[in-house]
Amino acid sequence: MGMQVNSDNGLSNKNGLDFYQLWLRYVVYWPWFLVLFLLAVGGAWLYLHYATPIYAATARVLIKDESKGAEDSKEIEFLKIANSKKLIENESEVLGSKSLLQNVVLQLGLYAPVYTEGQFRDASAYTTSPIRIEVKEPEALTETDKIAFTYDKGRKTVNIGETRYPLGQWVALQNDTVRFLTNEKYDGTPGTDYYFTLVHPTNIGWFFKENLEVLPTSKVSTILQLTLEDEVAQRAEDVLNGLMTAYNEAALQDKNVMARNTLAFVEDRLKHVEQDLSSVESQIENYKTNTGSIDIGTQGGLFLKNVSDNDQKIGEINMQLAVLDQIEAYVLAKNNRASIVPSTVGINDPILSNLLNLLYNAELEYEKLKNTEGANSPSLTSLTNQIAKIRPGILENIESHRKTLAATRTNVQSTNQTYSSAIRTIPEKEKKLIDINRKRNIVSGIYTFLLQKREDLALSYAASIPNITVVDKAEASDYPVAPKRKKVYLFAFVIPFILGIGAVTMKETFTGKVLFRQEIETATVYPVIGEIVHNRSKKPIVVGKNERTFIAEQFRQLRVAISVNNKYNPRKKILVTSSIPSEGKSFVALNLALSFALTDKKIVLMELDINHPNISNKLDIPHSPGLADYLQGTVGPEKIIRQSALFDNLFVIPAGELSENSFSELLENGRIQRLLDYLGDLFDCVIIDAAPVNSITDAYILSPGCDLTLYVVRHKYTQKLFLARLDQNSHLKDVAIVFNDIHSRGFGKHHFGYGYGYGYSYRTASK
Repeated sequence: MGMQVNSDNGLSNKNGLDFYQLWLRYVVYWPWFLVLFLLAVGGAWLYLHYATPIYAATARVLIKDESKGAEDSKEIEFLKIANSKKLIENESEVLGSKSLLQNVVLQLGLYAPVYTEGQFRDASAYTTSPIRIEVKEPEALTETDKIAFTYDKGRKTVNIGETRYPLGQWVALQNDTVRFLTNEKYDGTPGTDYYFTLVHPTNIGWFFKENLEVLPTSKVSTILQLTLEDEVAQRAEDVLNGLMTAYNEAALQDKNVMARNTLAFVEDRLKHVEQDLSSVESQIENYKTNTGSIDIGTQGGLFLKNVSDNDQKIGEINMQLAVLDQIEAYVLAKNNRASIVPSTVGINDPILSNLLNLLYNAELEYEKLKNTEGANSPSLTSLTNQIAKIRPGILENIESHRKTLAATRTNVQSTNQTYSSAIRTIPEKEKKLIDINRKRNIVSGIYTFLLQKREDLALSYAASIPNITVVDKAEASDYPVAPKRKKVYLFAFVIPFILGIGAVTMKETFTGKVLFRQEIETATVYPVIGEIVHNRSKKPIVVGKNERTFIAEQFRQLRVAISVNNKYNPRKKILVTSSIPSEGKSFVALNLALSFALTDKKIVLMELDINHPNISNKLDIPHSPGLADYLQGTVGPEKIIRQSALFDNLFVIPAGELSENSFSELLENGRIQRLLDYLGDLFDCVIIDAAPVNSITDAYILSPGCDLTLYVVRHKYTQKLFLARLDQNSHLKDVAIVFNDIHSRGFGKHHFGYGYGYGYSYRTASK
């Protein structure tokens, strides 16, 4: 129904998304987008020009994780008596720990960074300064701001203010003791404006930790890739290489501690066994001297051998029981703190050894992470649970061994009792000598066993193998990884459009007023029969015989839309109203009447907005007598019809003078309907300018007697909530909407952009 403006140029989406209309909605603001685009590109260029470039150094290491196949060869397996297996997940955390990074900071002296002053930003002088600074007690240093200095190459002195400091000597500087050394990393770049600061090593360690990434190369691999980002490529390489070295040193130290603890236990046992062996030898010597016994018989020798072997077994069992007691005491007395682990010498049970290694490793990991993690962190909680699960297994294994050894000892003792009964038949001297020799053989066997274990432990201690193998040394990228030029310029291209579209959308969405014809069509079921652009001339009359303006053409289109439609064609009474005052209903009614008058039809325009009559003034027609006088019965209908000076076939009925009676009550006395019937017989078309529906009920009274109700909606003035109420209004008959006073959008005089869909231009519509 009504006029339709076809804006489909073939780009519409069948699902309702019209990209061409979206283009029209925003293209009229192209200067805004251009300014935003130029600002964004300029800002991106400035940012890239003055931003500090960041380089990435990478290194790869192989963690010797036996659980994933990275085991040592069998030839060096015997050197790993005190070594422990490593989990790749735990070692990756240790590699990235702050404590290791802080050690690297101390070794490289990164707590005293040197910079060169620039016009817009300062740059690190890690490789461009001939001098580096070392603090005597870096962990207790006092942080300082910029300390400017110059270097006198001829005198080999560092000048701070008026004071000269020689190289290589400890000197007092503010609250610290420092010395200036030659920078081995200096690349020969000339410079004069240097300064350094003192930063606590812990803060530097946190800085590198935040920029360090340690990740496995794959799920089944024990190779870790270390990536560190820093503004100085050489410094990033040095930190990674130093980190790998510090990790190996820490790992070797942990292994040596375990080996040293075990070796100390063996040494302590050797001292006691050596004393026992010396005592037995003295007994043999004294016995032979006192009794003159030199040899024993063949039978006594056989008994001695059997009893000696059994007694040695009993001694070994007793030693194993003692070891089990010490291990049990070690396990029961622990509180997640790593200390000396009792040796398992003499106990050939790999399960018990592995359980002890697992317990020690877990406790060692707990000690490591406790310094870098919170008390309730998932890692510490996991280790605590792991320790709690290992201990019962060890105690259960110990109890099983103790029962087995006790049973074995009972059997051997029983056998020895048999041999002892036989030995009683041997002469008393030989019997006593056999007893003494038996003790000597037992102690000698234990002593030999401990000597062998001590040698193995000493060899393991001296030949500890590092936990990691460097696959690729640290190497920095030749080009900066940040800022990324392509990404920055991509943002510079995209962000202006996002900001521009967002600003326009926010501006037009949250205004609360009608801006687009599409909003009208969405809010109400009534059709939009015509659109009227903003009247730039400010003249009340825009339609005439020789008028060829765009707004005059729009009134002609509105006239045609009313006339040619079969639904409206036989009807001649047209009511013009709106929601609130100042929406342009009188302007629409007057110019629509003039447009109909151009077709040589006899038109009458009724001025029914009694409270704000202005049509008669615009046409220079006397205000009275008029409709009010007729409705009050003071004049007849023929007395209130006035001919317009503009057209011979245009007539006007002015508002007239209203007495004390209410105009709405006058409209209900029946005279208005008789007047409309009278005018319908006399004129081709009757156009009624009524009051707004939200302030006065006149339009509700008049609409049932009319053939068409034109509802005027003013662009950027009518509230959207009025449209929402329009569908609920059943008093208005055959409503059609006129979208009035459409302003141009954006920066073009001809781009209205608020009409059908999202807009069309003057040039397009006037062709």
